[in-house]
Amino acid sequence: MVMGYFSKSPITSSIDGLNMLTQRTHLITNIKTQMISKILLTLALVFVLGSAITHVHGATQGSSPSVIGAPDQQFPVVTIHSTDNVTRGQTGAFVLNVNPQILLATTFVNFSVSGTAIPGVDYAQLGSPAFIGQSGFGVLLVKTLPDPRASFFLRAYSVVITLEPGLGYAVGEPSSAQMFIKP
Repeated sequence: MVMGYFSKSPITSSIDGLNMLTQRTHLITNIKTQMISKILLTLALVFVLGSAITHVHGATQGSSPSVIGAPDQQFPVVTIHSTDNVTRGQTGAFVLNVNPQILLATTFVNFSVSGTAIPGVDYAQLGSPAFIGQSGFGVLLVKTLPDPRASFFLRAYSVVITLEPGLGYAVGEPSSAQMFIKP
């Protein structure tokens, strides 16, 4: 059998056909994987946005003035405490707790900072919101800075964190915590 310049042997044609079938199979598998990923991402966003929060023990819109959300929906409750006072040059911490934990989701909690300590002078600036992971705990680290004031003016300065209302959570008690930056 004489083959033309552009014709392929039956074996080459079969191999090409198998290669095309394999490529189509990989394409279909990739599409299925992408669809599953999008579905999982959508479900995760539903949990994060609070529209599918499990109705278990927590505050409700009617019982807590510190909630933003649908009336009578139960929300996880966020509280805060300070680990202790901190010596200048060290790092202190505030611990946030959400109860009950939100499975497969994280929470971002709004807060404000006050006290006698000055951000950028006595400690590194803190940015709101704070992140609470799936463990149900979050940490705000307060990195103290060297005292730019004269060393003869030794004094402790306070840092106060106050939780603020936000989407998908209620502010519980204690809603604020204080630590002192000691000389």
